[in-house]
Amino acid sequence: MLSSISKTYNNQIALKYHFLFWLFYFNINFIRWGSYFGDYTYSLKSNLVEFPIHIILTYFNIFYLIPKFVLKRRFLLYFIYLILALATVYIVRTGLNYYLVTENIWPEAINSQKAFSFNHILAVTIGELYVVALVTAIKLTADWITERRKNESLRELQLQTELKYLKSQIQPHFFFNTLNNLYALIIEKSEKASDVVLKLSEIMQYVLYDVQEPKIGLLNEINYIHSYLELEELRHGNKITSKIEIKGDIDEITIPPLLLLPFIENCFKHGFKNNDDITLNISFENSKDEQLIFKAKNNFNLHNKIIKKQGIGIENIRRRLELLYKSKYSLETKIIDDTYSVLLKIPIL
Repeated sequence: MLSSISKTYNNQIALKYHFLFWLFYFNINFIRWGSYFGDYTYSLKSNLVEFPIHIILTYFNIFYLIPKFVLKRRFLLYFIYLILALATVYIVRTGLNYYLVTENIWPEAINSQKAFSFNHILAVTIGELYVVALVTAIKLTADWITERRKNESLRELQLQTELKYLKSQIQPHFFFNTLNNLYALIIEKSEKASDVVLKLSEIMQYVLYDVQEPKIGLLNEINYIHSYLELEELRHGNKITSKIEIKGDIDEITIPPLLLLPFIENCFKHGFKNNDDITLNISFENSKDEQLIFKAKNNFNLHNKIIKKQGIGIENIRRRLELLYKSKYSLETKIIDDTYSVLLKIPIL
């Protein structure tokens, strides 16, 4: 991925665009001065002499002076070299025009002007600076746009990498908890252990193979949650009462995979204490304002300290929500009397 980004943004202005720019600029100057003097032959000759000098000075500034001096904050040396370059350009340009084009080195002046006069030096210098400034501005703007796009691509890569890492955390976290449950059943020599292994294999297929895409259907995620509830019921039997309610049309809704399970896990993790029963109500609603509303509520044992340590799951989900939805989501968790509730709202994209 990094190599593809590098290839995309290296040599960001192709050579053909340099050629097209100078060709366009040359034709504009040729027509402008040809029309001004009423002499297109003179305009063609003078531009053929001057444009190679413009190009050399411009690229000397862009690819040598700016990187070597400006970017290193050596501004005094930059201005010294630029002045020396302009002086050299003035001598070469004036000489070539005099010997190859016309002895009238400044035909647009009101009165006849001689070479190396103050006014002529100033006019030529301003003309060269105009070209240099124009092309440098274009180049710096193109570089800024390219760098911005590159940074955006790198941020997107970093985001996707972190999201993949967070999603990968959920899988071992879930299996670790489930294996602990399985271990407890084996210790008890429970006949349910074999059923747990079968149910776990079904869920493993989902986690390992069905959630590789950035988003999955909400119905698939609900089926996964239902399988998880069945797995817990195998362990705890009739101590669990659960209900899943769906409001509105959710057939076409997609969400990031493994986004909601940690909330369900949390209900079981902190709802039991000794021989307590647990009642769990879950609802999914497609609201009128294009939001998915997820609610989970379970009885909460006050002696089971949920506040101090909620485990890897909830913090993982909070971070994923921030990365995926920024400020467009809301998450509320409450403990009121003996009830722990979760209210999550995310936009339907």
